[in-house]
Amino acid sequence: MNSHALGKLTAALLAAFALTACGGDDNNDPAPPAESTGFQLQLLHFADMDGATGALRNVRPFSAVLEALRAEHPDHTLVLSSGDNYIPGPRYFAAADDAMAAIPGIAEPGFGRADIAMLNAMGLQASAVGNHDLDSGTEVFKEILTATGNYPGPDFPYLSANLDFTPDTYLAGLVQQNGVALNSIANGLAGYGTLEVAGERIGVIGASTPSLGNITSTGDITVLPDSGGIPALAAQLQPAVDALADDGIDKIILLAHMQTISIEKELATLLEGVDIIVAGGSNTLLADDNDRLLDGDSAADGYPLSFTSAADEPVLVVNTDGDYKYVGRLVVEFDDNGVLLTDRLDDTVNGAYAADDAMAGELQGTVNSDVDAIATALEDVLAERDGNIIGHTEVFLDGRRSQVRTQETNLGNLTADANLWLARQYDANVQISIKNGGGIRDDIGYLETPPGSTSEDEVELYPPVANEEVGKQEGDISQFDIEGSLRFNNSLTIGDVTAGELVQLLEHGVSGVENTEGRFPQVAGLRFSFEPTAPARQTDGTTVTQASERVRNLAVVDDSGAIIDTVVQNGVLQGDANRVFRLVTLGYLATENAESGLGGDGYPFDFPVENRLDLEEEAVNGPDQATFAAPGTEQDALAEYLIAHFDAASPYAEAETDTDQDGRIQNLADRADTVLP
Repeated sequence: MNSHALGKLTAALLAAFALTACGGDDNNDPAPPAESTGFQLQLLHFADMDGATGALRNVRPFSAVLEALRAEHPDHTLVLSSGDNYIPGPRYFAAADDAMAAIPGIAEPGFGRADIAMLNAMGLQASAVGNHDLDSGTEVFKEILTATGNYPGPDFPYLSANLDFTPDTYLAGLVQQNGVALNSIANGLAGYGTLEVAGERIGVIGASTPSLGNITSTGDITVLPDSGGIPALAAQLQPAVDALADDGIDKIILLAHMQTISIEKELATLLEGVDIIVAGGSNTLLADDNDRLLDGDSAADGYPLSFTSAADEPVLVVNTDGDYKYVGRLVVEFDDNGVLLTDRLDDTVNGAYAADDAMAGELQGTVNSDVDAIATALEDVLAERDGNIIGHTEVFLDGRRSQVRTQETNLGNLTADANLWLARQYDANVQISIKNGGGIRDDIGYLETPPGSTSEDEVELYPPVANEEVGKQEGDISQFDIEGSLRFNNSLTIGDVTAGELVQLLEHGVSGVENTEGRFPQVAGLRFSFEPTAPARQTDGTTVTQASERVRNLAVVDDSGAIIDTVVQNGVLQGDANRVFRLVTLGYLATENAESGLGGDGYPFDFPVENRLDLEEEAVNGPDQATFAAPGTEQDALAEYLIAHFDAASPYAEAETDTDQDGRIQNLADRADTVLP
């Protein structure tokens, strides 16, 4: 048994024993320690279950660990999610297969319903609205939330105090009264409410990132605030806190899906009356030094993070990595006035609990039978897709969030190349491909840390593992792999950009690299260098300037890497700013948001309508060797490209490199600039 896990387990068991010895109710629920005059709460939390293969692999031991921890304090526990409970992708779509009709909690197949059924089985009590929860649009979100026939919908409500759902035709009817008991508004939408724990009412508030309209499909939802930054967001949320306080509630939890944990940290100092903030969307792994982490993982910071509120009271911020990899556990005590007793925090109890078989065994947890049945049914549906072999690689294809959002990766290159290749089947004049790294959602392959190692630098990368049951050999790339990695399956769009606009696009792409934001570009047909410490120029999508900020050198290149056009040299735009390049990108990035006037992830695309070509509308003229994805989409592009270029006899072989060796996107903090001769 790992000594860190043993330390957690031993301390937890001793704590449970001590609390039981102090007395409890007829259900043997442990009472608070004798020396405490306050109230004890166990919070079990998670978020971002948006991995395809990983989340499904992890959910069984996750259910066992969750139940074992809940059993230690059965009447003093809350189970909460800070959002992104599913994502369009293989398991999301597999839930609509007819085979799912006989599975517990689903009854009537439909997109995303398997994920909801698993959360119901594990006793989730409330969730924030995450961006991926809305990725299929508000009509489908309504279908996922609404009880239909024998499908019960979620046994919990979705919460967000800074979203107004009432203008949206599909969601208006699901809006419930704020401040009520949350277990009475399952299937509903609200800003906040209460959950009872051992006779105490706990306030729970939801919050969603104000950038929601730029990163998902919000329909007619009003996202607040529309300006003013984090202070304005805090001002938007404070009335919900105040309303709960006015109702006599002095223990309040905020479920905040902000995408970057820096926002949750700032909210902790700006709000009054919030005790705990559960962060979401950033996949930030907070853990103690004595927490045993999964292979390849490292903690971003300790657990929990401690702050002082605007009312000079303690606030704790917690988060764990997603994909059901960890159960976050926070056991806290409050004094009689509802103030956290931070000196009672125990890092041998609190922290991130790895959701694997070893931890489940150590805690003597049992896999939830309904979760097992749902996961098995999904695996059966997906096995057919894993047996549909599309191409072959002899290397790991890097789709790790930390990589694709900060640097060039081989998977980013491969899919950008595929988009460029497919676009040229429709328009031979296309020169450039740009996509967002955040659209790559999973690796194609797997990684391992050697026994005895604790270093990220020693992680070993491998091509996709064999699945002999379906005829998949090591290195084979299947339909399932492609669907998991490019799970949004955005359409492809061709349009014209000027040299000045191209610089703007790349400036925007690298403007959030320090925060691992999804806008980071993956490219083909060009190479550029950037200085990450330079000011990040923000654009409203209308201004073309002669000078860049972070982009230092930029060249459009042909397939051999030879320079066709020098666009930026030493930070200065070269030649006519209005000369035009033909470019392919994702329809998501090129489609303007009605409120901001910008494309997805805030990209300032402005394709002239007369020259724009949406490939899904022209797809009858394209390659048709792959049939599982809609023609003219990015899954189809990658599949067709692999079929044409990379089979077992000629596999993809470009290994992932560190930033000091990246050639297309050169980070000048890590390497010398070789973009131009």
